[in-house]
Amino acid sequence: MTYSDDFKINSMQELIDLIDAVGFVPFFENEIEGFSLEEHIGPGCWYNDSDNGFWEAWEWKGPVIRKMKCAYGKFLRNKAMYISPKWFPDFANYRRDGYDFDARYDDGLASFYDKQLFDLLDENAPVMSKQLKQIGDYGKSGRKGFDTMVTRLQKQCYVLISDFRYAVDKSGNEYGWGIAEYSTPEKFLGSGFCKAVYKRTPEESYRRILEHMQKILPDTDPKQIEKILK
Repeated sequence: MTYSDDFKINSMQELIDLIDAVGFVPFFENEIEGFSLEEHIGPGCWYNDSDNGFWEAWEWKGPVIRKMKCAYGKFLRNKAMYISPKWFPDFANYRRDGYDFDARYDDGLASFYDKQLFDLLDENAPVMSKQLKQIGDYGKSGRKGFDTMVTRLQKQCYVLISDFRYAVDKSGNEYGWGIAEYSTPEKFLGSGFCKAVYKRTPEESYRRILEHMQKILPDTDPKQIEKILK
């Protein structure tokens, strides 16, 4: 299957099948035409305008992550993307440049503030974003830069979104937008990820990803693929 194919995603199971087939599914439209769920979603599945209208594809996020144990986070130019369990170890190895976080920090490649947030998240994972901010005193009168740092940690593949949870009213009914729950790949994906992530050199992982991307995006200039992988 490639993104050049004419297809529509009309159900959560079809999204799961797509992630499994192509490995990389950006949520939103991006620089590469056609390379997103947004551009392939079926009528009524992006926003369902029934009597109690809701954003259907948004509601799939948590269940898809839980069912597939796939990686989800801001991995693509600060935008969200699903990555299958098969491909995420290579992607993380490439983005981490072969470093675990402690080694990255020891070599001066991560700031003290990033380490402070990473350690706090790692100690409490899985943890809701709101709870993590409270524990770490991130806010108007406390520490700054939470959103920037947690996005950077996702981009580097040290952090992912392990679920989306909803606020509950007094009657037990969920409401509002799903709130991100954060974890580390090591804790969420477990031993399979830990054994595979540094199995190859970062260069080998990058070549594998690039070759695969060229297969699923056959009409895209390889230089454009290289650009979005950075």
